[in-house]
Amino acid sequence: MNPMPSGDMRMPRYWLMKSEPGSYSLDDLERDGSTCWEGVRNYQARNLMREMRVGDLVLFYHSNANPPGAAGIARVEREAYPDHFSWDQDSRYFDPKSSQDEPRWWMVDLSFVERFTRFVPLAELKADPALGGMIVTGKSRLSVQPVDASDFDAVVALGREGSDA
Repeated sequence: MNPMPSGDMRMPRYWLMKSEPGSYSLDDLERDGSTCWEGVRNYQARNLMREMRVGDLVLFYHSNANPPGAAGIARVEREAYPDHFSWDQDSRYFDPKSSQDEPRWWMVDLSFVERFTRFVPLAELKADPALGGMIVTGKSRLSVQPVDASDFDAVVALGREGSDA
């Protein structure tokens, strides 16, 4: 897999982003090809999204699922920009304290990269001592998390078990 757009020599950074599959799943991202990641209303998660760069890779994680876990890989296609849904009074993500002049919330665009050949449940991540440093294996409910390159590679390897990838 070539993780970086052509011409970009920067090493990608790695992230984990949670989505409830009933709201937006990896199936939806695969069908759509790309999406804006709107609706993040946690300041720490927002700040992390503002650190993302085009080409960064994301573990697409199904939260509030039975079981929760990593389903595949997405790529950042557009760096953080104001979440215009926060200005839309008809949106469930409306925030009266956010404005076009002073946006409070941001979003990034993601594209589909890969569906794992096997879903990697949270219990498996927690059971692997090598992955004990991942934020997701702790008690964090943070929906956007940085991931070390070695942890990203380990989760991808688990997700690809049994495939020729």
